[in-house]
Amino acid sequence: MAGTTTLELPRGARSAGIARLIVTAHGAGLPSERLKSANLMVSELVSNACRHGAGRIQLTVHSDETGMRAEVFDEGIGAQIVKAEPRPERGGWGLRFVDQLSDSWGVGSDDSRVWFEVA
Repeated sequence: MAGTTTLELPRGARSAGIARLIVTAHGAGLPSERLKSANLMVSELVSNACRHGAGRIQLTVHSDETGMRAEVFDEGIGAQIVKAEPRPERGGWGLRFVDQLSDSWGVGSDDSRVWFEVA
């Protein structure tokens, strides 16, 4: 599916699954490993928005012949935290995964908007 989809996600356990459905639809042309990576990354970003953010959560996914871009926004104050030593009991892996698996990623000027791109 080429084009852009923007939707508000529920704040809760279902939101990451809904986000993966949208990413899967937009990533139909991606190699399977890239699509798996995109689904992991969007799950991490949506989970972070649920856990650490506030207010509504919005997902925007854009895809075309060159790849896909996904962006997660929430109404919290934002904080770009990459822990020096992530541990299973403390977390801290999410942005590391995004950094390692994406072709590029970043944080919007409001810090509550995180995006990634895969080609």
